[in-house]
Amino acid sequence: MLKNRLLELSVVTVVLLLVSGVLWLTNTDHAVASTILGGKKLSPLGMRFWPAGDGFPWKTLYYIAPYPAIVLALTALGLLVSGFFIGSIAFWRKKAIFVLLFLALGPGLVVNVILKDQLGRARPREVVEFGGTFAYTQMWQPGNAGKNSSFPSGHASIAFFAIAPWFLLRDSHRKTAAGFLLLGLTFGTLVGTARILQGGHFVSDVIWAGGLVYLIGGGLALLMGFARKQIAGQLSA
Repeated sequence: MLKNRLLELSVVTVVLLLVSGVLWLTNTDHAVASTILGGKKLSPLGMRFWPAGDGFPWKTLYYIAPYPAIVLALTALGLLVSGFFIGSIAFWRKKAIFVLLFLALGPGLVVNVILKDQLGRARPREVVEFGGTFAYTQMWQPGNAGKNSSFPSGHASIAFFAIAPWFLLRDSHRKTAAGFLLLGLTFGTLVGTARILQGGHFVSDVIWAGGLVYLIGGGLALLMGFARKQIAGQLSA
């Protein structure tokens, strides 16, 4: 089981790098942003107006993006506290800690603090070609846009966080876990699409948001020993 999980994370990493390479070589980020605007350069006064993302359901998705994560975090916090007083749910305390740590480390620390606040990649609506004032940069290429920059997408990462139960339930309740995985990936993709249409992010920003969230969740689950029974069985065999 441990080998399978490590292989899975390796495969996700390789696929993420390969997709990134294709996006880089084909300049897909710039091409998609240009297509959304119909190839027209916006004036400075219109730099924040990207009509494609201003209607339903995209604007709604922008506002509801954090809600599933909030529900998961509050549920985890409730289980963590209650587990100290109610013996029947003490089993869930470790899982609750995982959810809270996952939220803090993934969408929180790695995406929003380490990357978005340090890399400085300009958002599409901030790029000179689309009515902004900053030069266009590729993913992982440092820019001058300052904190809260484009790479990766914070909204998409918090939406992708809805996959959290997948890492906890995949061994005991496979169908339920798969449902959360599908839900989280779909919701994250929709929110990411909304941000692309709104000129808030490039395609690669969204893809890396999802990839980082999955890798951090999978790695944290391994570190916290959620496959411990299977691993122990392998070691004793």
